[in-house]
Amino acid sequence: MATVKQGLRKVAFLLEEGYEDSEMQNPYDALVENGNDIDIISTEKGKELKGKKGTVTYTSHLTADEAKAGDYEAIVIPGGHSPAKLRDDPAIIAFVAEADKAGIPIAAICHGPQVLAKAGVLNGKTLTATASIQGEVEAAGGTFVDREVVVDGNLITSRKPEDEPAFIRETIAKLGVSAY
Repeated sequence: MATVKQGLRKVAFLLEEGYEDSEMQNPYDALVENGNDIDIISTEKGKELKGKKGTVTYTSHLTADEAKAGDYEAIVIPGGHSPAKLRDDPAIIAFVAEADKAGIPIAAICHGPQVLAKAGVLNGKTLTATASIQGEVEAAGGTFVDREVVVDGNLITSRKPEDEPAFIRETIAKLGVSAY
């Protein structure tokens, strides 16, 4: 008989080819160690997804069409080239908008806020991201600040790999500590 962890929470990682390796691997590992069940959602189910540096590979579990935002305790969007591909998928955009409307924590690092901008969830929000997308964030109604991590309501954002410790800390704080 298998033992089941009590209070296991589901977290969705939105991922496509070319993500920033550490921005996927480090939050993923930390959330798994903290007792969360992870689903990797992409534009194709069963797709092998390589990081832009080639140090890690993950396989997607579901497409956004197959997933329901309300089934997750949090959404994480790693940066790199992945967000530019994700934002072109209407199902991904609808999933993020649905999660935001439900108040589900959404953590996005580096280029990750590109998906938030496309989903229309930045109006009136203060956030950070890689400096190269400041204009995109502001055009979507967000206020851009240059800090290692910003928490505004359900959104948690960071700028770059060096900010990962703060990004992970705030994401886990939003989820709460798992008792398992």
